[in-house]
Amino acid sequence: MNELDYLRQMRSLNRPVVPHRDLWAGIESRLDEAAAPTVARRHRARPWLMAAAIAGVAVLGGGIGLHLAAPASDGGIAASGHAWKPTDPRLAGAAVELDAARMELTQAMQDSPDSAALQRLLLKTERQRDRLRNFDKQAG
Repeated sequence: MNELDYLRQMRSLNRPVVPHRDLWAGIESRLDEAAAPTVARRHRARPWLMAAAIAGVAVLGGGIGLHLAAPASDGGIAASGHAWKPTDPRLAGAAVELDAARMELTQAMQDSPDSAALQRLLLKTERQRDRLRNFDKQAG
């Protein structure tokens, strides 16, 4: 078969086909069944679901409100560390490095607060910052 034969066969399929039996009777009976009024069932869980949704929205709104109302400082150490900047420009780079190290250590301490190694590193970083402040006082 070539392409022309395929096209002729496809054109012959384009004619209307009459079904062997009348299909309308079955369709009409199904439509009548679907149109029959059904008794509306009252869902017993619907009031509970509505109450749970309202409670969830209230809790979410309260949490967002508390989060927005909370102060932005991370605590005493972090708040006091950001306020100090050395007057000597030669010490500014070291101060930035110590502040970054202290912030990383406090974040790591939030993940594992019982870690003795992190506590020692944080104490060592605070001592280095105190030494840097003393150098700044001596320089200026």
